[in-house]
Amino acid sequence: MRFCVETIVPGLVEDDFGVSVKPAITFLRYEVVIDFESASAPQRHGRLVVRSEKLDHINRGQARTHIRFPHSKAFRDHIVTGRRSGGAFISTQDGAITVHQDGGSRGRPKRALPANANTTVVSTINSADDPTILALRREMQSWRRLALEPTAMRAADRFVDPVNLTSDGGHLAASLHRIAMTPNSDGFIEPENVYARVASRLAGLSGIGVMALRVDEDDSRQMLTLVISDRNGNEFPARSLSEGTLRYLALCVMLEDFGVTGLVCMEEPENGIHPGSLHEIVSLIRDIAVDPMDVPGPDNPLRQVIVNTHSPAVVQLVQPDEILYATEQPGRPPTRKRSLCAEGLRSTWRNGENGVLKIGLIDYLTPPPGAQLRLFDDVA
Repeated sequence: MRFCVETIVPGLVEDDFGVSVKPAITFLRYEVVIDFESASAPQRHGRLVVRSEKLDHINRGQARTHIRFPHSKAFRDHIVTGRRSGGAFISTQDGAITVHQDGGSRGRPKRALPANANTTVVSTINSADDPTILALRREMQSWRRLALEPTAMRAADRFVDPVNLTSDGGHLAASLHRIAMTPNSDGFIEPENVYARVASRLAGLSGIGVMALRVDEDDSRQMLTLVISDRNGNEFPARSLSEGTLRYLALCVMLEDFGVTGLVCMEEPENGIHPGSLHEIVSLIRDIAVDPMDVPGPDNPLRQVIVNTHSPAVVQLVQPDEILYATEQPGRPPTRKRSLCAEGLRSTWRNGENGVLKIGLIDYLTPPPGAQLRLFDDVA
């Protein structure tokens, strides 16, 4: 299995000992090849091994051709910083994986490690001696896959619980409370404004009569509970909300959390959402992602969002160049095993003159034969 990623890493990272360092350059290309090694006596089971690993840089002059999606020059100049005049940071040759000195840093001389290990070099770097490799590790550690669970989102939080939203949506109340109590850019703590923005988003969902939202602080029990109010002034704790509302609420909280950066992956975010509100969920996801026409900052965090969906309605609500269509490709010798390939639509920045034709999506986007909307008269 071969994996490759081109990524922007943070311009400042902290190692496991609290030392802050800067990578030599922030635009990197990382490749790793993982193979299966059959069992040999006395072992009874095979294992996965790293055959090859490479970490290289992409200079600022090359950045425009690698960042192919529409973006502003100010955006590109802000995220691609530093320079590297030497070769790769990690390379593989003659069965050995070599870690090269991080030029201009406190890095150690290059050192060779045996290939066929059961772990990657990147996963072992935890100190400031290799700042660029450490920055890549920190960036990859920030990537998250959201698998929001109603039970986790409905739970109240203790004062001593973590204050960051987890991948299953846990600590929703504590996370929103932390965001609300964090000073804004002017140095003021204005929780009412944060709660009002989240409530305004929730009010856009069909069938949700939300007028206000807050986090209740119970000092006697030392508990934080998320509470919403309807048009009649009735209050409902998070445990009373539907699964779809909780999912949408968790994404609203993530939107407000400027500390959430990196890659966010989510599967079928439309689950539990009223069909009339699908445009709201698509708009919210788009707002969570960075605006590449503006400079990243506290009000425009550097975030990318990847969504997997089977919903034709969601596909019709996004732009053509935002779509990657999963297609099955015929196998090639020697195995001839078929593979799954994600392709963009033709005539978009993703594929140019290659890729999937829009006509190829007609069957997917068209209701099946015989499906129709029936409106019945009153039946006795």
